[in-house]
Amino acid sequence: EVQLVESGGGLVQPGGSLRLSCAASGFTFSSYGMSWIRQAPGKGLEWVSGTNNGGGIAYYAESVKGRFTISRDNAKNTLYMQLNSLKTADTAMYYCAKGLPALVSSGGGSWRAAGPWTPSDRGQGTQVTVSS
Repeated sequence: EVQLVESGGGLVQPGGSLRLSCAASGFTFSSYGMSWIRQAPGKGLEWVSGTNNGGGIAYYAESVKGRFTISRDNAKNTLYMQLNSLKTADTAMYYCAKGLPALVSSGGGSWRAAGPWTPSDRGQGTQVTVSS
């Protein structure tokens, strides 16, 4: 059974930082690309970032590029995301998800999902609230 357990969310002021973690089990973590997605209150799921199975390639949505950094430790079966320069617009429930959506370039080194993506496996989420 695939299990994804996120942690690290919290309340932070604008401009602050957080580090999210996702502990994975029940599948061969090193064989899969992984993603972070988020859902703001009253909005749909938004793909935020992804990485290939080896961790050498990272993809970011335009909204977070330059502020968020995705990484993974395959020896620990853990996915991470460092969130810096947080904005109130980043307030959302953050989920890690197994896999990557089909991506298209948005230009400027950023990417977007080619269409709606509902991952088959995702965690229960960790809340990030950015507020002064």
